[in-house]
Amino acid sequence: MRRPSVRDPPQTAGRLIHHSRGRVSSGWRSYASGVDAYLAVASKRDQREYAERPVPEDAVRRILDAGRIAGSSKNRQPWRFLVLGDRGLVDQVAQTVYAPPNLLGAPLVIAIVVGGKGPVAFDAGRAAQNMMLAAWNEGVVSSPNGIANPESVAELLGLEADAQVQIVLSFGYPARARDPEARAPAEWIRRADRRPLEDVARHL
Repeated sequence: MRRPSVRDPPQTAGRLIHHSRGRVSSGWRSYASGVDAYLAVASKRDQREYAERPVPEDAVRRILDAGRIAGSSKNRQPWRFLVLGDRGLVDQVAQTVYAPPNLLGAPLVIAIVVGGKGPVAFDAGRAAQNMMLAAWNEGVVSSPNGIANPESVAELLGLEADAQVQIVLSFGYPARARDPEARAPAEWIRRADRRPLEDVARHL
């Protein structure tokens, strides 16, 4: 059976059924039928234009779980993930990031809040990348959004004095379909406009 791709339309009647290791799961894109990890990394691009379609709750849970299980320094897990379900709040938070339209058009917005000492920014980045890759596994695209006004967003979210929003992630199904399996990983990498490997990696 052909695996569904992010080009496939959502299924309403006669939903796709996937079998994996004796388990059965249903849905437009199942966890069991996801993208190969290296292909997911190679094909992942930040995307800021989203279809007017909600992200299902089961997919949201997997995205959050992917962040929750990320590694962190001394397993401190210095994060909280705030899912901004109130659109009025999203509108306000959007004014505190560098590119407000990224949030205004996103069906799913998650703020990563950190606190405490140590490499919390790096830990938050690990969680964020986990979440964005897990989303891409679901056919959901995403973008990180830097904070232009940290004090305002902390006040809007009612954070404690020692807590801060490290990053805000926007998620949604792509406005224009993208299929990770349309190209091999090497071709995605060639198109990525990145510095050559020889410029960034050395064997000592």
